[in-house]
Amino acid sequence: MSARALAARLGGWRTSEPAYEALADGIRLLCLDNRLPAGTALPAERELAAVLGVSRTTVAAAYRSLRDSGHIRSLRGSGSVTQGAPQRAATRTISDPRAIDLQQASPAAWPGLAGVFAEAATQAPALLARPGYDVVGREELRAALADQYTRRGIPTTSAQILITSGAQSALHLLATVLVRRGDRVLIESPTYPHAAEALRSAGARLVSVPVTPDEGWDLDRAEQVFARVRPSLAYLMPDFQNPTGRSMTGVERELFVTAAERVGTTLIVDETTADLDIDRAIEPPPFGADPQDEQIVRVGSFGKTVWGGLRVGWIRADEELIRRLIAARFPIELGTPDWEQHVATLLLPHLPQVIAQRAHLLRTGRDTVSTALAQQLPEWTVPVVDGGVALWVELDRPFSSALVLAARAEGVLLSAGPRFGVDGGFEKNLRIPFTAGASDLERAVDGIAHAWRRTVGGAAPMREGALDAVV
Repeated sequence: MSARALAARLGGWRTSEPAYEALADGIRLLCLDNRLPAGTALPAERELAAVLGVSRTTVAAAYRSLRDSGHIRSLRGSGSVTQGAPQRAATRTISDPRAIDLQQASPAAWPGLAGVFAEAATQAPALLARPGYDVVGREELRAALADQYTRRGIPTTSAQILITSGAQSALHLLATVLVRRGDRVLIESPTYPHAAEALRSAGARLVSVPVTPDEGWDLDRAEQVFARVRPSLAYLMPDFQNPTGRSMTGVERELFVTAAERVGTTLIVDETTADLDIDRAIEPPPFGADPQDEQIVRVGSFGKTVWGGLRVGWIRADEELIRRLIAARFPIELGTPDWEQHVATLLLPHLPQVIAQRAHLLRTGRDTVSTALAQQLPEWTVPVVDGGVALWVELDRPFSSALVLAARAEGVLLSAGPRFGVDGGFEKNLRIPFTAGASDLERAVDGIAHAWRRTVGGAAPMREGALDAVV
């Protein structure tokens, strides 16, 4: 990796710590987030020092700290290479019963799921007589999902539904089929980082449109991107966007649909959080409800609503695209397991109860985090959200990465703001999911507050072992 590329990923790495340790911590976080995969060659000390505007001694000391903590290895004449997270640190994270993992913004399983599993088990003999997986999806599940879309005002047939192994699998498959290397793709910023990774892995060149909890989508920027760049594809989360929690207004929805139609852009609409409504006063119309619009592709899953361990997602698209996706799927995977599809089919009649329980859980979590932050960190700006899974908090200083590292020592695992940026930045932001239980969330805010005071107060450099692996 070049020095300029590393500097861009580091963003605002300077904190109240000594410069060498702040730089080392910035690189550690990139390793822990897998933004610097194991085996990445780091730039030479002199080159990185020149780009960052620091002395070579500072960079040398940072690399030495990284070697001591096991995050990089250096060979004479071969430079320094990342090693990911030290194994002993990973073991401590997994075994620590006090650790609160807020990196995954997914709640525990819906309480009634065990009963659905038990019901599904009674039909296990019939399932075991089948091959065990299906590349298209079981007809009864596809028909049920098609009926749901139709009731929402989007007429759909089962032939327009493809069942996948979760939403991430759907995004990878869509990127494989719809993106050619070098294509420009419009994406929100901040955004769901694994969607950006899927698009980049297919060769996309991402062009961002800002979105904030208070102001929503930057429509002027969006119109400019559509008119000047003419993206082949756009990825959007119009309902309870992750990480901001913002939902598009009717005006915003109409602008994106109209602008995309004008230049021939295919819209991927991620609806995985669309059902996580807590107390939205007015429900906006469905995104692009015109049944004739073949340029809108919808992705859904049960991951956020029912349980992240139920790996069932789907794609809703026109029949011609569904056929292309099926043909492209075989080299990637042979299909979605029959067992999970069967459980999903049995779950569908229970969705109203599931969504009601989720609204109660998320309301409690949101209010707990908002109240605790107002009491302990009143200098932060906490948005008001009416659904979704997280708060996109604005810090009063650009120390998000340093805070995330300090919070690990307090037993709280978080993802720093830059993790959600397309072009870096967001060091003044922190995503705090509210999907855990109230007591865990109160403890988490306590840990975050302690970590913040150490971060801004010029605490001593962190001990080796405080930086545990992301699991």
